[in-house]
Amino acid sequence: MPLRFIISFLCLPIAEIYSFILVRSTLRSLPHPWRIGLMTLYILVTLATWIGLLFFRKIDWTLLPSAVKNIYIAFTIGFLVGKLLILLIMVIDDARRILQWLTTKIVPSTTTPTITTSPTEGISRSLFLKRMALLLGGLSVTGFLYGMTNRYQYRIKRISLKFDHLPAAFKGMKVLQLSDIHSGSFQDHQAVQHGINMALQEKPDIIFFTGDLVNNKAEEITPYLNVFSQLTAPMGVYSVLGNHDYGDYVSWPSPASKNKNLEDLKAAHSKMGWKLMMNEHIILEKGEDKIAVIGIENWSAKANFPKHGDMKQAYTGLTEKNIPFKILLSHDPSHFDAQVITDYPDIDLTLSGHTHGMQFGIEIPNFKWSPSQFVYKKWAGLYETGKQFLYVNRGFGFLGYPGRLGILPEITVIELA
Repeated sequence: MPLRFIISFLCLPIAEIYSFILVRSTLRSLPHPWRIGLMTLYILVTLATWIGLLFFRKIDWTLLPSAVKNIYIAFTIGFLVGKLLILLIMVIDDARRILQWLTTKIVPSTTTPTITTSPTEGISRSLFLKRMALLLGGLSVTGFLYGMTNRYQYRIKRISLKFDHLPAAFKGMKVLQLSDIHSGSFQDHQAVQHGINMALQEKPDIIFFTGDLVNNKAEEITPYLNVFSQLTAPMGVYSVLGNHDYGDYVSWPSPASKNKNLEDLKAAHSKMGWKLMMNEHIILEKGEDKIAVIGIENWSAKANFPKHGDMKQAYTGLTEKNIPFKILLSHDPSHFDAQVITDYPDIDLTLSGHTHGMQFGIEIPNFKWSPSQFVYKKWAGLYETGKQFLYVNRGFGFLGYPGRLGILPEITVIELA
């Protein structure tokens, strides 16, 4: 088991201990009935959170309104993140105290009188840090609950990329990219339709979808076939598979049923009028000018994700065609550093998704941050290595956490110049 996962696992019980101590000490000044009542409520909520986590897959959520499940997930994530923030601040305070204690032991004391601060002059550092920890913990819960309102707040990201060797006939071509639809998470047909309307208003020349149409099963896209089949473009709609499309994360009665699910998913792409690319390429022509679009199955440099992609197969016959410009559709952005820039320097633009920006982070002008960057060096937006570009779409849908906090769902529009 990787060290970072062991450390993360150990952090949770330690965070619980620190949080319990902090809450108990904070409530100490309250009258006895209030103190007992609020402490009991805190313990019950904590137990309910952990029981829900441990038995999440065994609970029949269909017996409850979908909003109950969503609120539970958002609250639980916010609650745990809040406790980790409390842990961080309290550890900082403990480290400060230890350092202060060591200083008094190592450095000889002087005759300089100690100046004490009266209560009217402010609060101690420790009390300030404790209050800050509680505030951040509360903001975490509130923030993740608020993030549920953003899950359909689609944003269009526009970029223009200039390539010296792009054939003249393709200059000005408008590419629209969608990724990570995760149709199994949708609960608002009208909101999804609004997102597709936004995409169609861009009037793209070509549309690319870079994987994860469903969470696990092909049947999840069925209620939305009529919505996504509206995506059309003069040069076509092309798609690839993502790691969730293979049905690897659920149990199947037999290998045959799993294979059938994959075939049903492939058929869904066809029903929507999308050309699903399975380790292959196509040539787009305008007059005498040509460009290539390469689409591969999921290929990840991360050990937990499959490597179904086969670039050699996708390239078969392409090298001899002397195509000056190439676009690669590859779901996982780790593929770019691991294989594309090392073995395929003639690929000009790679389009990926997969990370969702972890659906949580900060994005302001000239600054972006997300826990996703601790796993993926290239996790959202545009990246350039030499003369090769990678664009990582933040995802159209959502998975796990039923919301978006800071990292909103994305429709990408790229103009080739």
